[in-house]
Amino acid sequence: MNPRLAEALEQILARIEALNGTESVAGNPALSLDIALHAGEVTYGNIGTADRLDFTVIGPAVNEAARLEGLCKQLGKPILISKSFVGAAQGMREQLLPVGRHPLRGVREAQEVFTIYI
Repeated sequence: MNPRLAEALEQILARIEALNGTESVAGNPALSLDIALHAGEVTYGNIGTADRLDFTVIGPAVNEAARLEGLCKQLGKPILISKSFVGAAQGMREQLLPVGRHPLRGVREAQEVFTIYI
């Protein structure tokens, strides 16, 4: 895996853990964070009217990434990575742990999913 990607993911999780420690002391609930890494084509841009314009991203890849993020809770893994992301990111495969093939709502076939050790 790209060392900078692994470092960034590690820093994100460490910062969330530190924030949750502070929030816990203050009596606030913990923040839950799941990360889904996926690669695919999307359409993006401003959608709406002149009165209400939103920047958004749409497409099958967005749906798959959202479904993958939802799978994080089911599998108890804070980071899940799609096979297409692995294919797009050279040199990652040897540092990944496969977590099986999983059906994702709105995706035709079950998808091979990975996680990493951090």
